[in-house]
Amino acid sequence: MHDAARNYVAGVVAGQRYARVVEVGSRNINGSIRQLVDADTYIGIDLEAGPGVDVMADCRYWEPPWKASAVILAEVLEHAPDPRAVVDACIGYLRTGGRLIVTCAGPGREPHSGHDGGEVRDDEHYANVEPADLEKWLAEDMEAVTVKYNGVAKDVYATGIKR
Repeated sequence: MHDAARNYVAGVVAGQRYARVVEVGSRNINGSIRQLVDADTYIGIDLEAGPGVDVMADCRYWEPPWKASAVILAEVLEHAPDPRAVVDACIGYLRTGGRLIVTCAGPGREPHSGHDGGEVRDDEHYANVEPADLEKWLAEDMEAVTVKYNGVAKDVYATGIKR
């Protein structure tokens, strides 16, 4: 995870304590956010095994053992062939009043592999996320939604509270 995305997550979670957190896309490729989050219970899920992964699964089909007080979806959506389904799954993990925190590649970000951060492989999906699309996906089930575009990092950041 690059510094701008890490800093966004750090700002959102600063001073907060969460009972149960799910991080989707938790494999530590170039830095983790796990140490930033004050949580009683933390589960990291990813499609591939590796450091920071507690559960190897496709988040669209996995069910957490409890409803989460926070779900962090960091640097995943650009790699997902169906990003809307990933967002919907993450919202489904949340308890009412739970917070979703999202970072993803936005317009203009150079493509990168979800496997190792290098070049995108021939069989790998990659598409930057439009801020308006993410806002629309969140607005249906969330309140207090904020979506921001960081034009320097070419990132989209979002947060919201589940209704």
